[in-house]
Amino acid sequence: MILKRKRSSSLPLTPPLSIDDPDAVRTLDRAVHVLSTEAAALSHVAMLYQTDPIARDGLLRAVDCITRVNEIGGRLIICGVGKSGLVGMKIVATMKSLGLGSSFLHASEAMHGDLGDVRKHDALMFITYSGRTPELLHLLPHIPESVSVLALTSHKVVSDCLLLAGRPDAILLPAPIHEPEEESFGVCAPTTSTTVAMAVGDMLAITVADCVHQERARQVFRKNHPGGAIGARKDDQECEAEKEKKLFRKRHKSIIAPRA
Repeated sequence: MILKRKRSSSLPLTPPLSIDDPDAVRTLDRAVHVLSTEAAALSHVAMLYQTDPIARDGLLRAVDCITRVNEIGGRLIICGVGKSGLVGMKIVATMKSLGLGSSFLHASEAMHGDLGDVRKHDALMFITYSGRTPELLHLLPHIPESVSVLALTSHKVVSDCLLLAGRPDAILLPAPIHEPEEESFGVCAPTTSTTVAMAVGDMLAITVADCVHQERARQVFRKNHPGGAIGARKDDQECEAEKEKKLFRKRHKSIIAPRA
């Protein structure tokens, strides 16, 4: 016979927070502060690309580079480690769904054989907030000169980015934040910086897709995304379009049908 331990009823239970409790108010204020801080960071980086000549030139050069690489059958290889690596994976996924050649390269694995994934017609984009991530610095000397190098980093000037030293033709994509994360939240965990990096990556992907596919960008995305809710919406739209075609033919049958 197995005896179950009887739960003690003497231990007080913590009541759930209500929105009127002081602790709840502090929790909500803290949560909203995170959202407002990251929203402010996105506003600052949007203003940067609207007004800063270096950022604007970097974006135009990056779009031209990736467009050219796709046209000759190459890919944009995105490389990073840690949270920046995860951001890179997301950008790769977005580019693939938009019909752009892209692949993720982990810096550590690259030094142990995966460097063979980089071909002469490719471009390589590093994602690093500091611009001096050791794994990326160790990898850079092994990248062929024929491969264009881009860096998505917090720096606003190429000369400040150690990773791009010695690469005068390198392309800088600034992704700065308006205040340090430790100052914003009390911890330096990648939060605002990864949000901004991902937004700049989205900006790049959408802009390149517009240049490569032009008016066909929407159709390319739908073709590459047949599953999930997006795929279901596509099927519904196609079904509705087919219904409209049949209705049109029915209403204008006498006009469309050839005369005897």
